[in-house]
Amino acid sequence: MTTYSKTRSENHSKTLKLVHIAMFSALMAIGANLTSFLVIGGVPITLQSVFAILAGLILGSRLGAASMVVYTFIGLAGVPVFAKFSGGMDTIISPTFGFILSFILMAYAAGLIAEKFPTRKGFVIAALAGLFVNYVFGTNWMYAAYKLWFAAPEGFTYALAWAWMVPPLPKDLILSVLAGIFGFRLKPIIRKYM
Repeated sequence: MTTYSKTRSENHSKTLKLVHIAMFSALMAIGANLTSFLVIGGVPITLQSVFAILAGLILGSRLGAASMVVYTFIGLAGVPVFAKFSGGMDTIISPTFGFILSFILMAYAAGLIAEKFPTRKGFVIAALAGLFVNYVFGTNWMYAAYKLWFAAPEGFTYALAWAWMVPPLPKDLILSVLAGIFGFRLKPIIRKYM
């Protein structure tokens, strides 16, 4: 292989990685607003957790997390890509910003586990672990936000914050398992182009 073709191949690979990162950032924007007009408690019901999990499973821990970082910065820059077509720096103080930050962690966690256990079962476990990270980080951020800097609803407690997470849980569990299975089947196809 000549130096020119090796350099060209490396550049092609880098370009494809950037395209994959951009693709998952765009999927997050779509998933944020596909069903986000359904709000339970203070939490919009979206499909973002599925796309964050798939980013980690398919792109790997580093690139999956990078795609979620790009999505977060696009939204913070003011582009309305967050749930309910919101965006901007004021999102940082919203009670649900912890869920946005958790997408980075969940993509990384799901990707890391899938890299260590590259079986169908490993991918499903990775997807469920990513969802666990999302719920724990996001719910605790929401509770802290309501208690420290946002006006909490009357009678708001830690238990109530978790009660708000119960209605979307069955949907998220089912979609996470499906994301694990789908990610396992899709990973070898995407790997050819990375």
